[in-house]
Amino acid sequence: MLEPENLYEVDSDVPDLTGAVLLHHVDGFMDAGSAGASLVEELLNAHENRVIARFDVDSLLDYRARRPSMTFVQDHWEDYQAPELVVRLLHDQVGTPFLLMTGPEPDFRWEAFAEAVRQLVDRWGVRLTIGVHGIPMGVPHTRPLGLTAHATRPELVKDYQPLFSRVQVPGNVAGLLELRLGESGHDAIGFAAHVPHYLVQSTYPAAALVLLDAVSKATGLVLSGGSLAESSRRADAEIARQVAESDQIAEVVKALEQQYDTFTSAKDEDNLLLDPNDIPSADELGAELERFLAEQQNGKTE
Repeated sequence: MLEPENLYEVDSDVPDLTGAVLLHHVDGFMDAGSAGASLVEELLNAHENRVIARFDVDSLLDYRARRPSMTFVQDHWEDYQAPELVVRLLHDQVGTPFLLMTGPEPDFRWEAFAEAVRQLVDRWGVRLTIGVHGIPMGVPHTRPLGLTAHATRPELVKDYQPLFSRVQVPGNVAGLLELRLGESGHDAIGFAAHVPHYLVQSTYPAAALVLLDAVSKATGLVLSGGSLAESSRRADAEIARQVAESDQIAEVVKALEQQYDTFTSAKDEDNLLLDPNDIPSADELGAELERFLAEQQNGKTE
């Protein structure tokens, strides 16, 4: 069995990263509205980057569960899209270095992987690790999106109102990593953007913008979000157009708005959150709207 330090390779010319921030998003766990994936795409497109560490995916992935793509041309195999789980070095708009870990969520050896990341955090002197993703919520797209924040120390997320008192969810590497980093004395945060549950299968840039803002506030990094803002405007306009085409769907959104406003009327605006348990009809309404939007997106509806 490979030791954690044998699960990765690090480039020999990595600069001094003491005090840097490590952001991470891995594919495989929940990411409603592709919130975390969209943020990763924005960061990689807007900031120059290079890979400085690579994980041994052959030891971590179940290829038969998530088969990589191969390209066949006429009479031969031309290409194989090998999965990568890597750490990249980026710089924000004022030149501050930060790190971004992306790739598929490991299927095997979660504890060894978490320990390997902890070793890299120690090696580079990382001051804060942040994970990002989206979660489905019973909220309308016409209201401000909320955010669930959790951390290894309450001081790190003191500006965010807790949503759940206690809940059990399926395990995930990002959560385990945050837990293990906290146990070893490292600061780590997780941000989950609230995505209207009828849009969870779509790419919803507004949720990625919420994550971008939260990461910027928590780290002080000056991050580009221009493309996300433009994509969000286009997406909102398209959703509004689709909703306007159906009186029935408009009523669905109106019902969610009324439920949202009723629940939040006595709340602070910064803490506008909805517990799906408080809106028992939202799942049915949202499923209907989700089907409608999916048909529109796929060109199935005239």
